[in-house]
Amino acid sequence: MPIMTVLATTAVPDHVRGALTRWMIEPTPGLYVGTLSARVREELWSVVTASIGPGAAVLLHPAPTEQGFTLHTAGERRRPPVDFDGLTLIAFRPDEDPDEDPDDDGQENVGLY
Repeated sequence: MPIMTVLATTAVPDHVRGALTRWMIEPTPGLYVGTLSARVREELWSVVTASIGPGAAVLLHPAPTEQGFTLHTAGERRRPPVDFDGLTLIAFRPDEDPDEDPDDDGQENVGLY
């Protein structure tokens, strides 16, 4: 049974975008929406993950979970999904490690405002 699927991409090769637009519409650059069967969704996702390169992608589709959907990611992301007692939450990984700051003298910067 076909179900609504959302796929968001960032910096993926043009041939991946072309493959996605054969099955889904692209309302804004990098965002694909379509009604796909599970088999087509899995095949498209395997194409995306195999060709992701330096880009990133997120796939969302309905599932029998507490949230009502499931989330898959591919590529390097600053916000990786984390399972927390059956709920998918998004963690935030900063760009830089604060311990490696050359200007850091080990003291908190507290100012009076």
